[in-house]
Amino acid sequence: MALTGCQIRHNEGRILSHPPPPPRRPAAASRLLLFLFILLSVGRTALGLRSPSPPGIGQERGPRNIPTLYSSASAAAAAPAAATPIVSPPPSAERRRARPGETRILCSLPYDSAVRCLRAYRSFHGDLVIPRRYIVPSHTDDGGRVAAAFPEEWRGAPLAETVYTMTWWKRHICAQPDRVEELNSLGFVWERLQSEWNLVVAALAAYRTVHGDLMIPSSFVVPHGDASYLKGTWGIALGNTVYRIRSRQQFVNGDAERIHQLDMMGFVWDVSEHLFERYMTALRLYRSLGPVGQNVRTNVLQVPSRFVVPSGGEWPPELWGYPLGDRCAAVRQKGLYVKNSPMRRRALEDLGFQFGGNASLGWLNVIHAAAIYSEIGGRLLDVPQSFVVPRPSERALRRADIEQREDRYEGWVFYDDDWPWPEYLWGFPLGQRLKDVRIKGLYLRGANAGERRAQLDALGFVWKPAMGRRFPKTLQPGEAEGS
Repeated sequence: MALTGCQIRHNEGRILSHPPPPPRRPAAASRLLLFLFILLSVGRTALGLRSPSPPGIGQERGPRNIPTLYSSASAAAAAPAAATPIVSPPPSAERRRARPGETRILCSLPYDSAVRCLRAYRSFHGDLVIPRRYIVPSHTDDGGRVAAAFPEEWRGAPLAETVYTMTWWKRHICAQPDRVEELNSLGFVWERLQSEWNLVVAALAAYRTVHGDLMIPSSFVVPHGDASYLKGTWGIALGNTVYRIRSRQQFVNGDAERIHQLDMMGFVWDVSEHLFERYMTALRLYRSLGPVGQNVRTNVLQVPSRFVVPSGGEWPPELWGYPLGDRCAAVRQKGLYVKNSPMRRRALEDLGFQFGGNASLGWLNVIHAAAIYSEIGGRLLDVPQSFVVPRPSERALRRADIEQREDRYEGWVFYDDDWPWPEYLWGFPLGQRLKDVRIKGLYLRGANAGERRAQLDALGFVWKPAMGRRFPKTLQPGEAEGS
């Protein structure tokens, strides 16, 4: 077709509605450099030296970023004779995905060539469990011994992504039992012809059977040679695959059937929520099954820092060995599970969890027991070191002690129905705790020290008790105190 004056065909085949702008004239510096280069070339020619061509002048630009599918020797043969071949670094440990269209070209290679490549791989590795991104070596530091064992046309090619595909199977194996028998003798892994999703599901099922859950570490790779997993799943980066399923919806994006399949297996979609729910379950069970020590009256949940869920009993097997005390300390000190999550923090508070720590809870126990003791003793808090809060069946004091100290502890005999000590304080060593308060300053450090001293003073706490047995003489009727 004839082109009008305003239509000029571009070198890429497009038709422009307007002619391209005229070329820009070179700047003065560029003209000076070009002049110096020509002058240098003339001088070298006069001396009989080879005159190199300036870049971009008299040289044809070749295509860029063209991948080399096969060996470096093939690339050198296809290059101009004057060009020097570039030696690439040893790719024996190279891992990459197949480039677009690469496997289609490789599948068109002869079957005998592929079998020779498989035999070479088997001779070095002992099987045909080829890593998914394995690249046939094209150069090694030992003089090319490894690369020479492989057919030249396969060097630098992705072997597993070629032979373990349905395209290669349909082209070379389908309806040819003799080739099937030959590949069986080599140990060909037929499971690898399945879709990658089926292999991932098989690996997940095997992991759950071995470990009991699907909390897979991100670095986990299906171990090579482990009989617990299908041979076709060996080498799958299962931890990374699970991460991509959670974060990118790989394999399951828009596929409700696959999502349901994972749900039925117990797949964990939100790891943080799963760990928090497990922690809450352990706390609830500790409150109902754990040892006596919970402040039921004040709804306080206190877990020793070294408590670990025991095996057996009424604890479920999935919680055996769970470090509940350590997790409680991490929640208080590091904000584990509750950082930037007020709803989780509120759920813990409703359960009776105290974010102030066990030290604050210990002081609450001390001051509560001290208040009861002070009220019974007539606003005097002079507790023997050996005193432990008794249970109702033990009574407050032995009969001999009551008779000896009836002037001070009158009224300490109670019936079970009006026992003054709450259950969570039974067995509490009040005497030892108050001794530590006097001698070591226990609970009296920090911002609350003054307030706690005032609480003890209000209860009649004796800061400097008398030495020896501190039981005063029994007063006789009509005898004045201090006479």
